[in-house]
Amino acid sequence: MSPSRRLTSAEALAAAVYGQPGSGARFDWGLTGAAELGRVCAVLVVVDVLSFTTSVEVAVGRGMRVHPFPWGEQAAEYALRVGAVAAVGRRRVTAEHPWSLSPAALSTAPVVADLVLPSPNGSAISAAASATGLPVVAACLRNARAVGHWLRRQGYGTTDAPIGVIASGERWPDGSLRPSVEDQLGAASVLDALSGVPGGLSVEAAMALAALASTPDVPAAVRGSVSGRELTEGGFAGDVDVAVRVDVSDVVPLLRHGVFSAA
Repeated sequence: MSPSRRLTSAEALAAAVYGQPGSGARFDWGLTGAAELGRVCAVLVVVDVLSFTTSVEVAVGRGMRVHPFPWGEQAAEYALRVGAVAAVGRRRVTAEHPWSLSPAALSTAPVVADLVLPSPNGSAISAAASATGLPVVAACLRNARAVGHWLRRQGYGTTDAPIGVIASGERWPDGSLRPSVEDQLGAASVLDALSGVPGGLSVEAAMALAALASTPDVPAAVRGSVSGRELTEGGFAGDVDVAVRVDVSDVVPLLRHGVFSAA
């Protein structure tokens, strides 16, 4: 849209409604949802259980600083510029370069000061949100409760300082968003910890939370999901094992100046 063109009344109404006004905790999907909630929320929580935000939690918990970066070969060039190590794809790991988008691998890889961690979903969303200056928190099943409690202690969750919870989702071969079980459950786990915030939950957030209430065994649901089965059948069951450990971590990775570190 041209900067000089004014929004029509219909466009202005839609822009206001898409931000889920009047609630303290809101929910949406993917890069577009993050952009919408990023306009109106005081903080964004990005959830990409298999595997970006789980990898961030593991790496930050071991003392590494994580630089989110969109998926692509330029990650290695960026890592050189900032003096970091660039993570590679799971199948490109070697004994000399064990850092990848694998929480299991990152659990045992040597600790480096700075790690560039590219991914097509959670990392791209985090990088885009960071460029706007908005605080961004990485959440997963492992630290969902800790993230929720930290947000409340910081005073987020009012209608004046709302929280936007973003389920990253996966992608279909054509690049379109594929909503995923693991990210909906991860986001719902954060929203569960936010129940009772002063501003309440938006309808979208409440409906996402309802998925958690109807899932008696979250680890089993993630293991049996499309994404969980894809990783397991591809030889990366260890990544699923790490990701489905619910509320085992107090680490809250906060994105400051383009880098995730412990809040």
